[in-house]
Amino acid sequence: MHGPQFTRGRIRPGRVIHSRASRGGRMTQPRVRSQAGVVTISTEAIAAALAADPIPYLDADWISAGAVRSNDGQRVELVLGFYLGDRHSATLEHLRGLCAQAAGHEVAVSLTTEIGTHAVQRGLRPLPRIHNILAVASGKGGVGKSTVSANLALALLADGARVGLLDADIYGPSQPRMMGTSERPQSPDGKTMLPVAAHGLATMSIGYLIDVTEPTIWRGPMVTQALQQLLTETQWPELDYLIIDLPPGTGDTQLSLVQRIPVSGSVIVTTPQDIALLDARKGLEMFRKVQVPVLGVIENMAFHRCGNCGEVSHIFGEGGGQRLADATGVPVLGHLPLDAAIQQAADAGHPTVLADPDSENARAYRDIARRTAAGLAGRVQGQGARFPEIVILDD
Repeated sequence: MHGPQFTRGRIRPGRVIHSRASRGGRMTQPRVRSQAGVVTISTEAIAAALAADPIPYLDADWISAGAVRSNDGQRVELVLGFYLGDRHSATLEHLRGLCAQAAGHEVAVSLTTEIGTHAVQRGLRPLPRIHNILAVASGKGGVGKSTVSANLALALLADGARVGLLDADIYGPSQPRMMGTSERPQSPDGKTMLPVAAHGLATMSIGYLIDVTEPTIWRGPMVTQALQQLLTETQWPELDYLIIDLPPGTGDTQLSLVQRIPVSGSVIVTTPQDIALLDARKGLEMFRKVQVPVLGVIENMAFHRCGNCGEVSHIFGEGGGQRLADATGVPVLGHLPLDAAIQQAADAGHPTVLADPDSENARAYRDIARRTAAGLAGRVQGQGARFPEIVILDD
Protein backbone atom coordinates (compact mmCIF):
# COMPACT_ATOMS: atom_id res chain seq x y z
CA MET A 1 0.00 0.00 0.00
CA HIS A 2 1.39 3.32 -1.01
CA GLY A 3 1.08 6.19 1.42
CA PRO A 4 -0.03 9.67 0.44
CA GLN A 5 2.40 11.90 -1.42
CA PHE A 6 3.32 15.29 -0.07
CA THR A 7 5.15 17.94 -2.01
CA ARG A 8 7.24 21.00 -1.50
CA GLY A 9 6.05 24.26 -2.94
CA ARG A 10 9.14 24.54 -5.17
CA ILE A 11 12.68 23.28 -5.46
CA ARG A 12 15.15 24.84 -3.06
CA PRO A 13 18.00 26.76 -4.64
CA GLY A 14 21.11 24.60 -4.78
CA ARG A 15 23.75 25.21 -2.17
CA VAL A 16 27.14 26.39 -3.35
CA ILE A 17 29.94 24.45 -1.66
CA HIS A 18 33.38 25.98 -1.75
CA SER A 19 36.65 25.89 0.11
CA ARG A 20 39.13 28.56 1.02
CA ALA A 21 41.97 29.22 -1.40
CA SER A 22 45.40 28.04 -0.35
CA ARG A 23 47.93 30.52 0.95
CA GLY A 24 50.41 29.77 -1.80
CA GLY A 25 51.95 32.92 -3.29
CA ARG A 26 52.20 36.37 -1.91
CA MET A 27 48.96 38.21 -1.13
CA THR A 28 48.73 41.71 -2.53
CA GLN A 29 46.09 42.96 -0.06
CA PRO A 30 46.49 43.64 3.66
CA ARG A 31 44.94 40.95 5.80
CA VAL A 32 42.95 40.95 9.00
CA ARG A 33 42.88 38.33 11.66
CA SER A 34 39.71 37.29 13.44
CA GLN A 35 38.43 34.31 15.35
CA ALA A 36 37.36 32.87 12.00
CA GLY A 37 40.92 33.07 10.68
CA VAL A 38 42.74 35.38 8.26
CA VAL A 39 40.57 37.36 5.86
CA THR A 40 41.08 40.22 3.43
CA ILE A 41 40.00 43.83 3.60
CA SER A 42 37.32 42.83 1.05
CA THR A 43 35.87 40.56 3.70
CA GLU A 44 35.55 43.50 6.06
CA ALA A 45 33.95 45.70 3.42
CA ILE A 46 31.43 43.01 2.53
CA ALA A 47 30.64 42.41 6.21
CA ALA A 48 30.06 46.12 6.76
CA ALA A 49 27.72 46.27 3.76
CA LEU A 50 25.75 43.24 4.95
CA ALA A 51 25.52 44.74 8.44
CA ALA A 52 23.74 47.76 6.97
CA ASP A 53 21.38 45.78 4.73
CA PRO A 54 18.02 44.68 6.21
CA ILE A 55 16.70 41.19 5.52
CA PRO A 56 13.24 41.18 3.92
CA TYR A 57 10.47 40.39 6.42
CA LEU A 58 12.95 40.28 9.31
CA ASP A 59 13.82 43.12 11.68
CA ALA A 60 17.54 42.42 11.41
CA ASP A 61 20.49 42.68 9.04
CA TRP A 62 22.46 39.75 7.61
CA ILE A 63 25.23 39.98 10.20
CA SER A 64 23.13 40.41 13.34
CA ALA A 65 20.79 37.62 12.18
CA GLY A 66 23.74 35.22 11.91
CA ALA A 67 22.91 34.56 8.25
CA VAL A 68 26.51 34.73 6.98
CA ARG A 69 27.81 31.16 6.78
CA SER A 70 31.12 32.14 5.19
CA ASN A 71 32.81 35.18 3.67
CA ASP A 72 36.37 35.12 2.35
CA GLY A 73 36.14 38.27 0.26
CA GLN A 74 35.65 36.29 -2.95
CA ARG A 75 32.70 34.10 -2.06
CA VAL A 76 29.87 34.73 0.37
CA GLU A 77 27.49 32.02 1.57
CA LEU A 78 24.26 33.22 3.18
CA VAL A 79 21.73 30.97 4.86
CA LEU A 80 18.25 32.07 5.94
CA GLY A 81 15.96 30.29 8.39
CA PHE A 82 12.86 30.91 6.26
CA TYR A 83 11.88 30.98 2.60
CA LEU A 84 11.64 34.19 0.62
CA GLY A 85 9.47 32.61 -2.08
CA ASP A 86 9.17 34.73 -5.21
CA ARG A 87 11.45 37.37 -3.65
CA HIS A 88 14.41 34.98 -3.53
CA SER A 89 15.82 35.79 -6.98
CA ALA A 90 15.54 39.56 -6.61
CA THR A 91 17.11 39.39 -3.14
CA LEU A 92 20.02 37.31 -4.43
CA GLU A 93 20.67 39.74 -7.29
CA HIS A 94 20.57 42.64 -4.84
CA LEU A 95 23.09 40.89 -2.59
CA ARG A 96 25.45 40.19 -5.49
CA GLY A 97 25.44 43.85 -6.44
CA LEU A 98 25.84 44.93 -2.82
CA CYS A 99 28.84 42.67 -2.20
CA ALA A 100 30.48 43.55 -5.52
CA GLN A 101 30.17 47.25 -4.83
CA ALA A 102 31.60 46.84 -1.33
CA ALA A 103 34.52 44.65 -2.42
CA GLY A 104 35.33 46.48 -5.65
CA HIS A 105 35.18 43.25 -7.66
CA GLU A 106 32.77 40.48 -8.54
CA VAL A 107 31.79 38.27 -5.59
CA ALA A 108 30.19 34.81 -5.83
CA VAL A 109 27.13 34.94 -3.55
CA SER A 110 24.86 32.04 -2.65
CA LEU A 111 21.62 32.28 -0.70
CA THR A 112 19.99 29.11 0.63
CA THR A 113 17.39 28.19 3.22
CA GLU A 114 17.64 25.90 6.22
CA ILE A 115 14.63 25.58 8.51
CA GLY A 116 15.84 24.99 12.05
CA THR A 117 14.11 23.25 14.93
CA HIS A 118 13.11 25.94 17.40
CA ALA A 119 12.80 25.91 21.16
CA VAL A 120 9.53 24.81 22.75
CA GLN A 121 8.05 25.08 26.24
CA ARG A 122 10.19 24.03 29.18
CA GLY A 123 9.76 20.34 29.94
CA LEU A 124 8.65 19.44 26.40
CA ARG A 125 10.59 18.26 23.38
CA PRO A 126 9.90 18.74 19.66
CA LEU A 127 8.14 15.77 18.07
CA PRO A 128 10.08 13.46 15.76
CA ARG A 129 10.05 14.61 12.10
CA ILE A 130 8.23 17.85 13.00
CA HIS A 131 10.69 20.72 13.21
CA ASN A 132 8.23 23.38 14.33
CA ILE A 133 4.62 23.54 15.47
CA LEU A 134 2.86 26.85 14.88
CA ALA A 135 -0.42 27.40 16.72
CA VAL A 136 -3.06 29.62 15.14
CA ALA A 137 -5.47 30.87 17.80
CA SER A 138 -8.30 33.30 18.38
CA GLY A 139 -9.97 34.56 21.51
CA LYS A 140 -13.41 33.87 20.07
CA GLY A 141 -15.03 32.13 17.15
CA GLY A 142 -16.10 33.74 13.90
CA VAL A 143 -12.99 35.81 13.24
CA GLY A 144 -11.72 33.67 10.34
CA LYS A 145 -9.05 31.69 12.18
CA SER A 146 -9.53 28.48 10.17
CA THR A 147 -9.45 30.31 6.84
CA VAL A 148 -6.24 32.04 7.91
CA SER A 149 -4.76 28.69 9.04
CA ALA A 150 -5.46 27.04 5.69
CA ASN A 151 -4.03 29.89 3.64
CA LEU A 152 -1.03 30.27 5.96
CA ALA A 153 -0.17 26.59 5.49
CA LEU A 154 -0.57 26.77 1.72
CA ALA A 155 1.49 29.97 1.50
CA LEU A 156 4.39 28.39 3.42
CA LEU A 157 4.15 25.37 1.12
CA ALA A 158 4.16 27.53 -2.00
CA ASP A 159 7.36 29.21 -0.82
CA GLY A 160 9.15 25.86 -0.55
CA ALA A 161 8.58 24.52 2.97
CA ARG A 162 7.31 21.08 3.97
CA VAL A 163 4.04 21.77 5.74
CA GLY A 164 1.33 19.90 7.63
CA LEU A 165 -2.05 21.09 8.88
CA LEU A 166 -3.79 19.73 11.99
CA ASP A 167 -7.41 20.70 12.54
CA ALA A 168 -7.68 20.83 16.33
CA ASP A 169 -11.19 22.28 16.42
CA ILE A 170 -12.98 19.15 17.63
CA TYR A 171 -16.37 20.82 17.98
CA GLY A 172 -16.34 22.48 14.57
CA PRO A 173 -13.77 20.92 12.23
CA SER A 174 -13.68 22.94 9.02
CA GLN A 175 -10.38 22.01 7.39
CA PRO A 176 -11.76 18.96 5.50
CA ARG A 177 -14.16 21.29 3.69
CA MET A 178 -11.49 23.93 3.08
CA MET A 179 -9.05 21.30 1.81
CA GLY A 180 -11.71 19.84 -0.47
CA THR A 181 -11.45 16.29 0.85
CA SER A 182 -13.37 13.94 3.11
CA GLU A 183 -11.01 10.99 2.66
CA ARG A 184 -10.79 8.69 5.65
CA PRO A 185 -7.22 8.24 6.94
CA GLN A 186 -5.66 4.84 6.36
CA SER A 187 -4.01 2.83 9.14
CA PRO A 188 -1.17 0.59 7.94
CA ASP A 189 -0.66 -1.09 11.33
CA GLY A 190 -4.00 -0.70 13.12
CA LYS A 191 -2.37 1.66 15.64
CA THR A 192 -1.38 4.77 13.74
CA MET A 193 -2.85 6.76 10.86
CA LEU A 194 -1.46 8.17 7.65
CA PRO A 195 -2.22 11.86 7.14
CA VAL A 196 -4.53 12.82 4.31
CA ALA A 197 -2.79 14.48 1.37
CA ALA A 198 -4.51 17.70 0.30
CA HIS A 199 -2.99 20.22 -2.13
CA GLY A 200 0.50 19.03 -1.17
CA LEU A 201 -0.14 19.37 2.58
CA ALA A 202 -0.12 16.54 5.12
CA THR A 203 -3.44 17.04 6.93
CA MET A 204 -5.34 15.50 9.81
CA SER A 205 -8.72 16.37 11.31
CA ILE A 206 -11.33 14.78 13.52
CA GLY A 207 -13.61 15.65 10.62
CA TYR A 208 -12.06 12.79 8.65
CA LEU A 209 -13.09 10.32 11.35
CA ILE A 210 -16.60 11.35 12.42
CA ASP A 211 -19.86 12.39 10.83
CA VAL A 212 -19.47 16.17 10.71
CA THR A 213 -23.26 16.62 10.59
CA GLU A 214 -23.55 15.14 14.09
CA PRO A 215 -22.66 17.21 17.18
CA THR A 216 -19.50 16.29 19.10
CA ILE A 217 -20.66 16.09 22.71
CA TRP A 218 -17.35 15.60 24.49
CA ARG A 219 -16.08 16.97 27.77
CA GLY A 220 -12.79 18.81 28.00
CA PRO A 221 -10.52 15.87 28.97
CA MET A 222 -11.90 13.80 26.09
CA VAL A 223 -11.16 16.61 23.65
CA THR A 224 -7.61 17.03 24.92
CA GLN A 225 -6.94 13.30 24.70
CA ALA A 226 -8.40 13.08 21.20
CA LEU A 227 -6.24 15.93 19.95
CA GLN A 228 -3.10 14.47 21.47
CA GLN A 229 -3.88 11.21 19.69
CA LEU A 230 -4.41 12.99 16.39
CA LEU A 231 -1.03 14.65 16.83
CA THR A 232 1.06 11.77 18.14
CA GLU A 233 -0.59 8.80 16.40
CA THR A 234 -0.39 10.28 12.93
CA GLN A 235 2.58 9.20 10.82
CA TRP A 236 3.62 12.70 9.86
CA PRO A 237 6.29 12.99 7.18
CA GLU A 238 9.30 15.23 7.70
CA LEU A 239 7.82 18.69 8.21
CA ASP A 240 9.34 22.14 8.53
CA TYR A 241 6.06 23.45 9.96
CA LEU A 242 2.93 21.86 11.36
CA ILE A 243 0.15 24.44 11.50
CA ILE A 244 -2.39 23.71 14.25
CA ASP A 245 -5.80 25.32 13.86
CA LEU A 246 -6.71 25.56 17.56
CA PRO A 247 -10.25 25.66 18.94
CA PRO A 248 -11.39 29.25 19.54
CA GLY A 249 -11.36 30.65 23.05
CA THR A 250 -9.13 30.50 26.10
CA GLY A 251 -10.78 27.83 28.23
CA ASP A 252 -9.46 24.71 29.91
CA THR A 253 -9.25 22.76 26.65
CA GLN A 254 -7.10 25.38 24.94
CA LEU A 255 -4.88 25.78 27.99
CA SER A 256 -4.37 22.02 28.33
CA LEU A 257 -3.44 21.76 24.65
CA VAL A 258 -0.79 24.46 24.69
CA GLN A 259 0.66 23.01 27.90
CA ARG A 260 1.05 19.52 26.43
CA ILE A 261 1.90 20.17 22.79
CA PRO A 262 5.47 21.35 22.01
CA VAL A 263 4.76 24.64 20.27
CA SER A 264 7.52 26.77 18.72
CA GLY A 265 5.37 29.86 18.19
CA SER A 266 1.83 31.15 17.95
CA VAL A 267 -0.16 33.76 16.04
CA ILE A 268 -3.37 35.46 17.15
CA VAL A 269 -6.18 36.11 14.68
CA THR A 270 -8.61 38.90 15.48
CA THR A 271 -10.91 41.44 13.88
CA PRO A 272 -10.63 45.18 14.63
CA GLN A 273 -13.79 45.04 16.73
CA ASP A 274 -13.29 45.93 20.40
CA ILE A 275 -15.10 42.80 21.63
CA ALA A 276 -12.85 40.57 19.53
CA LEU A 277 -9.75 42.44 20.71
CA LEU A 278 -10.58 41.83 24.37
CA ASP A 279 -10.78 38.09 23.76
CA ALA A 280 -7.72 38.11 21.52
CA ARG A 281 -5.65 39.68 24.29
CA LYS A 282 -6.73 36.87 26.64
CA GLY A 283 -5.48 34.34 24.10
CA LEU A 284 -2.20 36.19 23.72
CA GLU A 285 -1.62 36.28 27.47
CA MET A 286 -2.49 32.58 27.73
CA PHE A 287 0.40 31.72 25.40
CA ARG A 288 2.77 33.93 27.33
CA LYS A 289 1.89 32.27 30.62
CA VAL A 290 2.81 28.86 29.22
CA GLN A 291 6.02 30.26 27.66
CA VAL A 292 4.92 30.00 24.02
CA PRO A 293 6.21 32.97 21.99
CA VAL A 294 3.55 35.04 20.25
CA LEU A 295 4.94 35.84 16.82
CA GLY A 296 2.33 38.43 16.03
CA VAL A 297 -1.25 39.48 15.42
CA ILE A 298 -3.19 38.98 12.19
CA GLU A 299 -6.02 41.47 11.74
CA ASN A 300 -8.72 39.75 9.67
CA MET A 301 -11.72 41.53 8.17
CA ALA A 302 -9.76 44.74 8.60
CA PHE A 303 -11.52 46.51 5.74
CA HIS A 304 -13.91 46.01 2.84
CA ARG A 305 -13.18 47.30 -0.65
CA CYS A 306 -16.18 47.99 -2.85
CA GLY A 307 -16.04 45.90 -6.00
CA ASN A 308 -17.61 48.67 -8.06
CA CYS A 309 -16.01 51.93 -6.94
CA GLY A 310 -13.01 50.68 -4.93
CA GLU A 311 -13.96 52.65 -1.82
CA VAL A 312 -12.54 51.16 1.39
CA SER A 313 -14.83 50.81 4.41
CA HIS A 314 -13.83 49.73 7.92
CA ILE A 315 -16.95 47.82 8.89
CA PHE A 316 -15.64 46.47 12.21
CA GLY A 317 -13.60 49.51 13.16
CA GLU A 318 -10.11 50.63 12.26
CA GLY A 319 -6.68 50.08 13.80
CA GLY A 320 -7.73 47.57 16.44
CA GLY A 321 -5.02 45.06 15.57
CA GLN A 322 -2.34 47.72 15.79
CA ARG A 323 -3.62 48.90 19.16
CA LEU A 324 -3.49 45.33 20.46
CA ALA A 325 0.03 44.92 19.10
CA ASP A 326 1.20 48.19 20.62
CA ALA A 327 -0.31 47.30 24.00
CA THR A 328 1.30 43.87 24.12
CA GLY A 329 4.59 44.49 22.34
CA VAL A 330 4.07 42.10 19.44
CA PRO A 331 4.11 42.92 15.71
CA VAL A 332 1.17 43.06 13.34
CA LEU A 333 1.82 40.34 10.76
CA GLY A 334 -0.72 41.70 8.30
CA HIS A 335 -4.18 43.00 7.53
CA LEU A 336 -6.71 40.94 5.57
CA PRO A 337 -9.91 42.19 3.96
CA LEU A 338 -13.52 41.18 4.41
CA ASP A 339 -13.93 39.74 0.92
CA ALA A 340 -16.54 37.31 -0.37
CA ALA A 341 -13.94 35.82 -2.72
CA ILE A 342 -11.94 34.51 0.26
CA GLN A 343 -15.02 32.83 1.74
CA GLN A 344 -16.09 31.38 -1.60
CA ALA A 345 -12.65 29.93 -2.31
CA ALA A 346 -12.49 28.28 1.13
CA ASP A 347 -15.99 26.80 0.79
CA ALA A 348 -15.04 25.40 -2.61
CA GLY A 349 -12.05 23.53 -1.16
CA HIS A 350 -9.44 25.70 -2.88
CA PRO A 351 -8.37 28.50 -0.51
CA THR A 352 -7.33 31.86 -1.94
CA VAL A 353 -3.60 31.10 -2.14
CA LEU A 354 -4.47 28.25 -4.51
CA ALA A 355 -7.57 29.58 -6.22
CA ASP A 356 -6.21 33.00 -7.14
CA PRO A 357 -2.44 33.05 -6.47
CA ASP A 358 -1.85 36.33 -8.32
CA SER A 359 -4.53 38.24 -6.43
CA GLU A 360 -3.89 40.95 -3.87
CA ASN A 361 -5.46 38.73 -1.21
CA ALA A 362 -3.09 35.85 -1.98
CA ARG A 363 -0.11 38.22 -1.82
CA ALA A 364 -1.30 39.38 1.59
CA TYR A 365 -1.42 35.79 2.85
CA ARG A 366 2.06 35.09 1.48
CA ASP A 367 3.49 38.17 3.16
CA ILE A 368 1.90 37.12 6.46
CA ALA A 369 3.33 33.61 6.09
CA ARG A 370 6.83 34.98 5.46
CA ARG A 371 6.65 37.40 8.37
CA THR A 372 5.50 34.55 10.60
CA ALA A 373 8.33 32.26 9.46
CA ALA A 374 10.84 35.11 9.71
CA GLY A 375 9.71 35.93 13.23
CA LEU A 376 10.21 32.32 14.23
CA ALA A 377 13.61 32.15 12.52
CA GLY A 378 14.71 35.32 14.27
CA ARG A 379 14.20 33.71 17.66
CA VAL A 380 16.96 31.15 17.26
CA GLN A 381 19.37 32.75 14.85
CA GLY A 382 22.79 33.09 16.43
CA GLN A 383 24.36 36.42 17.05
CA GLY A 384 26.15 37.83 14.07
CA ALA A 385 29.87 37.50 13.74
CA ARG A 386 31.71 40.28 15.49
CA PHE A 387 33.73 42.62 13.38
CA PRO A 388 37.32 41.44 13.79
CA GLU A 389 40.03 43.83 14.80
CA ILE A 390 42.17 44.74 11.79
CA VAL A 391 45.82 43.80 12.15
CA ILE A 392 48.20 44.35 9.25
CA LEU A 393 50.47 41.32 8.87
CA ASP A 394 53.83 41.23 7.14
CA ASP A 395 54.68 38.06 5.21
